[in-house]
Order: sequence, then structure tokens, then C-alpha cells
Amino acid sequence: MIHASTAVIIALLMGIAGVAYVIWQLRRILDYDQGNDTMRSIAAAIQEGASAFLTREYRVLGIFVVIVAVVIATFLHWQTALAFVFGAIASAGAGYLGMYVAVRANVRTAAAASRGLHEGLRVAFGSGAIMGMSVVSFSLLGMTVLYLIFKGDPNQLVYLTGFGFGASSIALFARVGGGIYTKAADVGADLVGKVEKGIPEDDPRNPAVIADNVGDNVGDVAGMGADLFESYSGSIIAAATLGATLGGGATAAFIGLPFLVAAVGVISSLFGIYMVIGKQNDAMPAAGVPMGFSDVAVGLSSTAPATAGGLMGFLKRYVAKVDENATLEDLLTALRRSVWGASAVILGLSLVTVLLSGVSFNYWLVILVGLIAGNGIAYVTEHYTSYTEKPTQSIAKACQTGPATTIIQGVAVGMMSTVLPVLITAVAILLSIWLGHKADGSLTAGLYAVALAGVGMLSTLGVTLATDAYGPVADNAGGIAEMSSLPKEVRHRTDALDSLGNTTAATGKGFAIGSAVLTALALLAAYVSAAKIDTLHILGATMLPGILIGAMLPYLFSALTMSAVGKAAHAIVLEVRRQFQEIPGLMEGTAKPDYAACVGISTEGALKEMIIPGTMAVVVPLVVGFVLGKEALAGLLIGTTASGFLLAVMMANAGGAWDNAKKWIETGQYGGKGSEAHKAAVVGDTVGDPFKDTSGPSLNILIKLMSIVSLVFAGAFGSGWFNF
Repeated sequence: MIHASTAVIIALLMGIAGVAYVIWQLRRILDYDQGNDTMRSIAAAIQEGASAFLTREYRVLGIFVVIVAVVIATFLHWQTALAFVFGAIASAGAGYLGMYVAVRANVRTAAAASRGLHEGLRVAFGSGAIMGMSVVSFSLLGMTVLYLIFKGDPNQLVYLTGFGFGASSIALFARVGGGIYTKAADVGADLVGKVEKGIPEDDPRNPAVIADNVGDNVGDVAGMGADLFESYSGSIIAAATLGATLGGGATAAFIGLPFLVAAVGVISSLFGIYMVIGKQNDAMPAAGVPMGFSDVAVGLSSTAPATAGGLMGFLKRYVAKVDENATLEDLLTALRRSVWGASAVILGLSLVTVLLSGVSFNYWLVILVGLIAGNGIAYVTEHYTSYTEKPTQSIAKACQTGPATTIIQGVAVGMMSTVLPVLITAVAILLSIWLGHKADGSLTAGLYAVALAGVGMLSTLGVTLATDAYGPVADNAGGIAEMSSLPKEVRHRTDALDSLGNTTAATGKGFAIGSAVLTALALLAAYVSAAKIDTLHILGATMLPGILIGAMLPYLFSALTMSAVGKAAHAIVLEVRRQFQEIPGLMEGTAKPDYAACVGISTEGALKEMIIPGTMAVVVPLVVGFVLGKEALAGLLIGTTASGFLLAVMMANAGGAWDNAKKWIETGQYGGKGSEAHKAAVVGDTVGDPFKDTSGPSLNILIKLMSIVSLVFAGAFGSGWFNF
């Protein structure tokens, strides 16, 4: 039997290995060619804007972290406060590193796309791999170091919940702030540029184009990185916390198992990443790029016939190959194979960990359930957001009759897309509870199994996040290609990668939302145990009000974030119109727009508007817990999880489908670019922007942040002011 401390040390070593990979891959990406001077100049402007925004955002968050840490240290434990700060720093660090790489990989992807589609995919996906591996590695390092620091203290897992609190806090502000920034700039640029002026997307004459490209990175890279960092950390903490409540001699094994599954997940993710970027093809990186193990392995395999046996022959047949005529389905297949390959590896390795841990074989089946559920949600998300599928094409068809029918059909598709994810998640929960109960004969074991399923779902996060984070890099690469007047075939390649990125981004959101529900349920169970609630009375005086308030909160939160995007976008639209009216020669291309003005408006709007929705997630659970009592707070968490899950799926998928409906028309369908259908599709895409990149993906963080705040302060809540 592997003791918890041994499992944590193994996870620590794998975290270190992941960091080593990140450093190695970072060197490779930075050594690629950056293209001509014009491309470098545009990339530098994007880098400057992204860095300036994150620096200002992190200053604001630093004040929040200090205040909350002081409150925790004063009213709870200094150890929890320390863990809170650790979680906040690690989450912010992973997000910043991902953004740092993304704003440097975009120009390198554009240059690589000049050489071929596969080269562009490898560079963009390689930068996404840095984001994915940074998240899992930083998370494992932070949690394992804290666990070992607090070793021997009976409250060590209680303290560790502070790490999840810190990670969730940063994630929500980063997601909301970055989402407001990116969508305000995107909506403003589209409404004036594409709709009013009829100029192409990413046209250098558009004053909001740099702000739009900056937003892709601060929202969809730094924000998404922080989002999934807290999902990954929260799932492990929830499982370990519930594992500690299981009696018997295997308690230490139950605590250590989620750490072990996460540790072998690092190996699995590296395998999946290799399946995409391991193949060198004909074009090589710029001179000076070091040869690594994967290069040597593929070099060896490339000399063998495709039918050769052994590991190298297998790898040669399995590594993704993308030719110049690849369709969106071909590109999706390449990335699917990497995720499926990683899933196959984690199943084998997790079986070994379960057997060595000495726990029931049923817990391996639980991990399998989590993986299947995660891949099932991903597949459903692809179906509803890919432009090769009927749901998105139905929106494109509706565009022929104007913006109104476009919006109606998009909302309908988003609502319909909630059915299968909910059923998949419900079945996963039922199977997990049944398997856990069969293994150890208690409801607590069943809830532990639910948490472990969440760990299984996110065990391959290193590669699944890579498929998500690569999308904004490809999007930026297309913008740089457009603004640099590169040949049309380069923009065609980056558009293909961008369309793929829209679908994989929606897939990443699906993983995040699905895991959020499993993790939130596990955290709710941990909260009920920590708050010493014996029975939840669904018809109790305070329980139903708590459920209703909880069900309302995702709608209030979404209203605030959508309104924030609208306000900031309004200011951007006015500024872009002003510049087109007042700068002579701007429309003719003989004058340069004031990009900095739009960057400044987006920054100010995002930082101002993120405060209220971000603070709400922390304050509301505390108010409900103290005023209505601990049972009402449990109801609040139930209501928020249920309504937040549905609303998040609906908004994320509707937004992704609107976006790709526009791209489907841009391939030449229904009149192509400039047609009336295309104009209607642009309106749909504009409405969908805050759906899929601001409000929708922020909801899964809201669910978990409220749960973990409740868990951290569980011991402080009583019966409330309305104790009947």
C-alpha cells in the first residue's frame, strides 16, 4: 500500500518533471523564426498591451489577496492564509506564463504557416502545451509542497483548502476581467469595422484591432489557464479531503490516490502532446532549436517502414499528420487522437496506481467513468460548435433571413446542447456513487468516488488544455498575417487553425464545466461534513430560500458580466467611429490609427467592471451562511451548481456555434463574405462573444469558488438568524 506521503512525493517529482518540460518547450518555441520586421512590430504591440493589462490586473488582485489573507489568518488559521497566498500566486503565475508564451508564439505561428499548415499547427499547439503543462505542474508543486510543510498536523487538509480558495479567487477575477477586456475589444472592432465599414477582420486600419488581439491572450489564455488551474486543484483537494473522512486502514491510501492519478496524468499528457508536435515533417525549426527526445524518436521512426513493429513503428503510424488540403474534420481528428491517446495511457497507469494503493478495483472504474464522461462532453461540444456539423450549419442557414432568426436559432442550439452534457454528468455521478458504495459500503465512499471521477476527468488536462490554449495563438497569427499583408495562402492556413481553435476552445470549456459539477458536488459533501450538518431538510424553513437564491445567482452574475462587456464595447465603438471620422486618410490606409486609445479603454473598463461580480462570489456565501445558517448555505450551493451548470453550457455552446456559423459562411456558403447572410452572422458572432468568452466560462469558477469559500469557513457558520 502506498502511503499518502509517498504519493505526494511522487506527485511532487512529476510536478518538477512537468516544469522541466515547460522550460525545454519554451526554448523551442522562442527559437522559431519571427518573420519580417512588420510582423515583429505588430507582435511587439500585442505583447506590450497584454503585459500592461495583466500587470495592472494583478496589482488589483494583489490588494484583494492581502486583505483576504489577513481575514483568514485573523478568524481561522495562519496556515490556511499561507495556503491561500500560495494558491493565488501559483494560479497567477501559470496564467502569466501561458500569456507570455502565447504573445510570442503568435508571430512565430504566422511565420511557420508560411511554410505549411502542419508547421503552423505544431508551433501553435506547442505554445498551448506550455500552458497546459504549466497549469498541472504548478498546481502539483504548490499542493504537494504545502502538504509536506504541514505534515503531521491533523488539520493539514483543512489548510490545503486555502490553496483552492486562492486559486479560485484569482481564476474568477482573471476570467471575468480578461473576458470583459477581450470581448469589449472584439465586439467594438467587429461592429464598426466589419459591419459599418465593411473592412476585413484584423484589418490594420481598424483602431481596435490590436486591443482585440491583446484580448485573445489575456482572456482566452491567461484567463482560461487560471480557470482550469483551479478546476484541477479543486478536484484533487476535494477528493483528498473526502478521502480523509473514510475510516479503516486505507485512509492514507484514499488521500494519496488523487495525487497519484494526477502524477501519472503528467506522463499521459506528455504522450498526448507528443502525438501532435512530435512529428517533424519536412520543415524544421529555425537554426539553434535543440534536438530533444521526441525529435530523436521520430527521426528513428521516420526511417522505418510504416508497417514496422515495435514502439517506433507504432508511433510513426499514430503521430498526427496534417497535409495542406486538410479539412476541419482532419484537424479535429489529429487533436482527438492526442487526447484519446493520453486517455488510454492514463487508464493503464492509473490501474497500476489503484492496485499499488491497495484500494478497491472499483476506484479504477470510477476513474474510467470520469474519463469517458469528459470525452463524452467534449464530443457533444464538438458536435454543437463545429461548422461541419448540422447544429452550427442550421444557424448559418438562418442567417439568410437576417440577424433576428440568427439569434433565435443560436439560442435554440445552445439550449438543446445542454441535454446530453447533463445526462452524461448525471450518469457519471450515479455510477461513481454506486461504485464507491459497492467498494466501501458508505455514502461518503460514494461521494469520494464522485470527486475521484472529477480527478480522472481532468487527469489529462496537460493535453486537453493545450488543445484549448493553442486557439488564441492561431487567431492572433491570422491577425498578424492580415496586418502584415502576407500571401493569401498563409491567411487560409491560419483561418483553418483558428476555426479548429474555436471548436477546441468550446471543448475545453466543456471539460471545465463538467468537472466543475463533479468537484462542486464533492466540495458540497466536504462542506456538509465540516459544518457538522447531519441531515439536509429540503423543505426546511431556510433550505428552499437558499436553493432559490443560489439558482438566481448565475443569472445575476451573467447579467453583470454581459452588461460590463456592453458598456466597454460601447466606449470602444464610439472611439473607433471617432478615429475614422477625425483621422484623415485612415480609411484609405495612408494614416495610422491610435491603437493605444482602444487598448486603454478596454483595460479601464475590464478592471472597473470585474470588481462587483468577482467580489459577489466571495461575499454572498458568507452572508447567507451567517444570516440564514449553514443549511441554507448548502441549499445555495445546490441551486448555484444546478442553474450555473445549465447556463454555462448553453452560453458557451451558443457562442461557439454563432462564431463558427460565421466562419462556415466565410468558406463561400450562402454568398460568402460581404453577403447579407454574412452580415447577419457577424451580428450573431458579436452577441455570442460575451456568451462564450466572458459569462459562460466564468460560471464554472463561480460554482466552485462559492463551494470552496463555504468549505473554508464551514466551522464559523451556525443556525443563522431564522432558527425555527
